Amino acid sequence: MPKVLRIINRFNLGGPTYNAAYLTRYMYPEFHTLLVGGMKEETEENSEFIIRNLGIVPITIPDMRRSINPIKDYVALRKLSEIIEDYKPDIVHTHASKAGALGRRAACRMKVPVIIHTFHGHVFDAYFSGIKSQMYQCIERNLAKKSSKIIALSEIQKNDLVNKYKICPEDKVRVIPLGFDLSRFRENMDEKRKQFRNDYLLDDDEIAIGIVGRIVPIKNHNLFLEGIKYVAERSGKKIRAFIIGDGEDKYKVMEKCRTLGLSSVDSTVEKRKAVVTFTSWMKDVDCVNAGMDIISLTSFNEGTPVSLIEAQAAGKPVITTSVGGIGNIVIPEKTALLSDINLKGDFPEKLLTLVQDEDMRNNFSSAGWDFVHEKFSYNRLVENMKNLYNELLSQ
Repeated sequence: MPKVLRIINRFNLGGPTYNAAYLTRYMYPEFHTLLVGGMKEETEENSEFIIRNLGIVPITIPDMRRSINPIKDYVALRKLSEIIEDYKPDIVHTHASKAGALGRRAACRMKVPVIIHTFHGHVFDAYFSGIKSQMYQCIERNLAKKSSKIIALSEIQKNDLVNKYKICPEDKVRVIPLGFDLSRFRENMDEKRKQFRNDYLLDDDEIAIGIVGRIVPIKNHNLFLEGIKYVAERSGKKIRAFIIGDGEDKYKVMEKCRTLGLSSVDSTVEKRKAVVTFTSWMKDVDCVNAGMDIISLTSFNEGTPVSLIEAQAAGKPVITTSVGGIGNIVIPEKTALLSDINLKGDFPEKLLTLVQDEDMRNNFSSAGWDFVHEKFSYNRLVENMKNLYNELLSQ
């Protein structure tokens, strides 16, 4: 049985963790997989429950952190090399940037036959200055030369890697979208909706608008709040906004609420009604989606945001900035409204349209599940990956 060493940045709540977990669990017995991950950030929700619920016991490397630290990175690289020497994998498959940098270097040093890397988004847009971005592009070009195959999650991402940033030639890239178990977003949704809305004091005639993810600069929560203020001032409908997640910018975003004159509440401290509710992280995101009427995303850059896939699985209309690979995971004007991040006022105006037009929301809702349930099935993900592994091993 071929052996796979799967290396992921860290076990935080998000698409990479789900992706690594399903591939580790469901490629057996054709492939035996050992899963290795780094440490999550203090402001991130621990998602090891995803791994443990599937019966996976991972190895955690405390020194493999998201930020660059030459000493810790060297220790993590040495530990990965030791794991490779002991485990003797036929394939090393890395997920996301830090794991990709350290894991591929270790695999190349230890002469692993097949080396694969999955881009779960990239840091070339909106994260760093032009000089830093160019530096990371150079690093990724060098790492791509060490890779047997690069996996992109969408055709848009593939185009970025091949044509926009010239990370590697086209024949080195394979497009394999993420896969999930989306069944929980269809089960007992009426009960879940009632429970969520009772917990957060939502009246039947209040439209709940949610945004799910880390509260960090790249997620651009200020635009979300500006949209909420715009709608609150112009719509006759009652709205409530929910910020689900946590992160380094939480208190800055709370201050933005005050600046805009939007009442807000931290529900981890007290339960009362406000225009904007900060919930912190919530593991039962199926219950969150059940309680919402609209799911939003306002990021400057994205790879394949899981929150939008889950929203469509739950039958929720989406409004999002048109960045990164988002165009491949929604159907514009059928499951989602896409706003131009460079066009001032576009997001608030489109959010107002979605709030005002109940028929549009209902149409988007009915189309969402049909679109995502097969395209983003974990069964499809596993089969695609098995085919790629066998193809590369046979070569």
